[in-house]
Amino acid sequence: MPLSLWLSLAAICAMGAMSPGPSLALVLRHTLGGGRLPGMTAAVFHALGVGVYALLTVWGLAALIVRYPALFQLVTWCGAAYLAWLGIKALRAGRSGALSPGAAVTTPRQAAKEAVLVALGNPKLIIFFVALLSQFVTPEMSLLAKAIIVATAIIIDGGWYVLVAVGLSHSRVLPWLQHHAHWINRITGVLLIALALRVVIGPIS
Repeated sequence: MPLSLWLSLAAICAMGAMSPGPSLALVLRHTLGGGRLPGMTAAVFHALGVGVYALLTVWGLAALIVRYPALFQLVTWCGAAYLAWLGIKALRAGRSGALSPGAAVTTPRQAAKEAVLVALGNPKLIIFFVALLSQFVTPEMSLLAKAIIVATAIIIDGGWYVLVAVGLSHSRVLPWLQHHAHWINRITGVLLIALALRVVIGPIS
């Protein structure tokens, strides 16, 4: 995979990971309720769950491209519509939501269990990855290239939420996030809508 193409993949994965939602709320809750270790545990196990969906999506997209190109195009457009909907939802969001979780006492074991359930229990991740990975998966793609795509999704998702957990160990970070939540939502919304338009235009080369 060319470096320029991988950088595009990494940037889009990072944008998806940083988008406020249930995953962010999960890491915030376990960090505030149990400290740095439960928060980091939630981040790592959530990334593993994301990796499962990324792997399934890469395999499924490769099969669709080869056998049912028209269906692949339809699925891609549905994914783009979902990304646009997420963007509109983010633009309409205020300061509350994922950045205002209720803290409760928690443990690393609870954090791991809930993180996996949140990731695997969210089938919308499949739609997100279809829209995302449709820009990078090709019929002739090697096994190594597919592995790089999946590993990139896992490492960026886990890395971002680990940073969130570590950052929240400092008491000044969360109030700053809460105060600027509306700007985070607005920026995320614009980027998601832009990504949806890019998906409609065609694969990234």
